[in-house]
Amino acid sequence: MALANQFRTVFYVPGNHELWVTPDDKTKTSLDKFEEVCAIMKNCGVCGSALHDDKLSIVPLLGWYDYSFGEPCNELNEMWMDFVACKWPQSMGVHEVAAYFVEMNQPLLRPANNIVISFSHFLPRIDVMPHHIPERYRLLYPVFGTNLLERQIRRIRSDIHVYGHSHVNRQVKIDGITYINNAFGYPAETRIAAKHLICIYQDGWYRSDRHGRRNPVGISASTT
Repeated sequence: MALANQFRTVFYVPGNHELWVTPDDKTKTSLDKFEEVCAIMKNCGVCGSALHDDKLSIVPLLGWYDYSFGEPCNELNEMWMDFVACKWPQSMGVHEVAAYFVEMNQPLLRPANNIVISFSHFLPRIDVMPHHIPERYRLLYPVFGTNLLERQIRRIRSDIHVYGHSHVNRQVKIDGITYINNAFGYPAETRIAAKHLICIYQDGWYRSDRHGRRNPVGISASTT
């Protein structure tokens, strides 16, 4: 609510941590938790739908991971908190969960303007991750996102896609789209996370390359 009072519009999409269910709540599922988060967003004046303004469309995209980026190993199965803290209906595995949330994006996939900025918590493609990531951390890749998001991003012809989840600062242009993760991260993650807002669009110009050409200030992004 504090941010909503300071900015014209604050956008938000829930991530995996927001859908954790406490062990003592035996009736609530993570889908119930999602609905609660959406109600809180509405009450706080935070936007979870698309905005079309002048030349610009801003499109939030829900998602989950579906092992598009690889199958989880035994170590990941044992350590990944979502596998314990998220509780889905019995008929839903990760593939069904990802499809469920991506399907909710369908009404938003008709941007009305020439410039489109989309954003998601989860990664739309694994090659946005930098090559220098140590092998021991790559075991997390299966739970980073889904290729289903990339299909939707291509469908709406995004100029910029902002994503989070990986905690790794990144700006890379792939096949005509600039992908940005401006990570805030955990307190100790000072080397891989920026921990400050960046500006990616203003007055019809957007951040077009990593060197900052055509890089005026306007929309700020921070992801975790």
